[in-house]
Amino acid sequence: MARRLPALLAVAIIAACSGQASSAATTPRTLTVFAASSLQPAFERIARLMQPTVVTFSYAGTQTLTAQLIQGAQADVIASADIQHMGQLASAGLIQGQSRIFARNRLEIAVAPGNPKRIHGLADLARPGLVVVLADPSVPAGNYAKEALDQAGVTVHPASLEPQVTGVLTKVAIGEADAGIVYVSDIVNSRNVSGVAIPDAQNIVAEYTIATLKSAQNPAGANAFVNVFFSGGGQTILLATGFEGV
Repeated sequence: MARRLPALLAVAIIAACSGQASSAATTPRTLTVFAASSLQPAFERIARLMQPTVVTFSYAGTQTLTAQLIQGAQADVIASADIQHMGQLASAGLIQGQSRIFARNRLEIAVAPGNPKRIHGLADLARPGLVVVLADPSVPAGNYAKEALDQAGVTVHPASLEPQVTGVLTKVAIGEADAGIVYVSDIVNSRNVSGVAIPDAQNIVAEYTIATLKSAQNPAGANAFVNVFFSGGGQTILLATGFEGV
């Protein structure tokens, strides 16, 4: 009987390990990512690089996501369209480690296909009778647009101020507005608008930051997701979707 105990114990250990492995294999790994709305085209493609991890995204204006996290919302990763809001999260003690700049973007004027209003630059947005929409200044895209217009010495009276940059793009795409200031990446990923370039001297470079959150339920997955953006595959996708790499 004494000789049989080690053998029986070995069998029990193997069975237990086998059961744990089977359970782990059948339990899908999940990841929750809060991301600025302008990142959606790139992030949906990058999520494929994370398989078999299932990535769930919550897209909104960076200011909205920041407020939700400060109020207690749970997520694994935050990706912001600016440095300032990430700084707020760091000051609130919500960031694990350091945030990192993973992409850059520039502004562009969105117009109807074919540019029927003959808009050629920021100065044209001040023309009487032209319906212009902008993102609200509390949104990174809105703040960048304000900076660009100020640099160009142009005063615009927008028909509306949208809570996220995708709202600007949508209103131009469906004909509710003649023009709006969005990101280059928004133009690249839309089939329903044309873009008018803004000269570098009047343009603003947006810096996108990403970080793992202290509330992460899947910290290993969160770190892996963040690291993808600094890989060749991640940077290739960002460039293909209109962003500038780092």
